[in-house]
Amino acid sequence: KVHAFDPTGVYDASKAEPMEAFSSTGFADATIDFIQRQGSSDEPFFAWVAFTAPHDPRTPPAGIREGLDDSKITLPPNMLTRHPFDNGELEIRDEKLEAWPRTPAAIRRHLGEYYGMIEQLDGQVGRILDALQQSGRADDTIVLFLSDHGLGMGSHGLLGKQNLYEHSSRAPMVIAGPGIAPGTQRDQLLYLHDIVPWLYDRAGIEAPVELHALNPGEYSRESLVLNYRDIQRSLVEERWKLIVYPKVGLVQLFDLEADPHEQYNLAGTDEHAERVHRMRAALIKQMAATGDTASIPVDLVPARDQPDPSSPVP
Repeated sequence: KVHAFDPTGVYDASKAEPMEAFSSTGFADATIDFIQRQGSSDEPFFAWVAFTAPHDPRTPPAGIREGLDDSKITLPPNMLTRHPFDNGELEIRDEKLEAWPRTPAAIRRHLGEYYGMIEQLDGQVGRILDALQQSGRADDTIVLFLSDHGLGMGSHGLLGKQNLYEHSSRAPMVIAGPGIAPGTQRDQLLYLHDIVPWLYDRAGIEAPVELHALNPGEYSRESLVLNYRDIQRSLVEERWKLIVYPKVGLVQLFDLEADPHEQYNLAGTDEHAERVHRMRAALIKQMAATGDTASIPVDLVPARDQPDPSSPVP
């Protein structure tokens, strides 16, 4: 169900109406109509298309999954039957969408549904880009494809997004448009909001507030601080990533260059003890700078890599 836009921000549930099409299709239809209504005008336009796919319930339209064999789907290399330890909020809604222990067949089914939703979404993005091309305005339009998070889908024994592993916190950012060389790739640390000042500049609009200048490819943060409620905190550097679980006093350190799937916790090794100490201090400093009052324990215990067979299943 959807609501007509209300500038007051108050949406009465009784006024919601069902969409006539599958959600991604309906959003694309509305966007294509908007683009076509711009006609040949030189006036600038802005379209924000907030697709809900591939969020659950993962129910791709009929026909998308016909003929697909879930048994041939490749499992994630870091798949586990369950998460190795209590992360502070393990029994949240997303994680209750499948029983523990996770089985290969169950994860393949979830992945099949996930991929089906993504395939259908991809087609709708294509329809929007085709409409933009047909409008004659593609050559002077900047297109961004962004996401706010990913899903576990079996990685680390998780299904949802309530974690700070790469599979959930590393979001895509794809940009196309005038002055952007096709095929250019950058591997740098950015927050999604870092793109805002660049967009203002490219659109020739004066920013309403002071924003840090950004030129993709030349600007990169030295580190990122990630958080999930008051339950998890992480400091990400170019190669190293520290994850702290304040509620349960656990810590992880991953070498993202050698271990991109975060399978080997180095926090308990003598070799990296000083790195853990330094990154913990840097995390606390950055948290303080933003008013984050979550308490990071002094005596953190390295978290397990693999589930303990003797511990109870959630």
